[in-house]
Amino acid sequence: MQRQSAMAAACLAALALTACESGDRANSKICADFKAKAPVSATADAAQPMDECVRRWAYSLAPSPDEADAVADAAVAACGAILSRWNQQSLSQPSPDGEALSITTGQPTNPMAEHNAFARDRALLYVVQARAGRCAPPPVKDGVPEGLPG
Repeated sequence: MQRQSAMAAACLAALALTACESGDRANSKICADFKAKAPVSATADAAQPMDECVRRWAYSLAPSPDEADAVADAAVAACGAILSRWNQQSLSQPSPDGEALSITTGQPTNPMAEHNAFARDRALLYVVQARAGRCAPPPVKDGVPEGLPG
């Protein structure tokens, strides 16, 4: 009886160690592939450079022990120049008469507020995705994730 209890305990310990060991591996099914190049074209989505920037910074900063919200805010802050360029582009676009409403919240909004919300939401998604999948960050060169849009 004592031997069976010891065997059961050993099996449970081995199972627990196996679960921990497999938990350290990245889940490639949800992790971003930073080796793949994003297609660049004249008609590319205006949000693409911002999305790429927050994705790379969010993955790079995801290992931080800070709350995901704080890490997402840091990723957006790291992409401030790209967000500013995107906002600048929207200023040159003709604006519709009347007050614009957000298609997600129905609240009054403007392009700059929507750009910021987009960046923030995507950064938070990427932080959580990187943490959940135990994903590797993109390569870094001179303290900056490689592959960021210029």
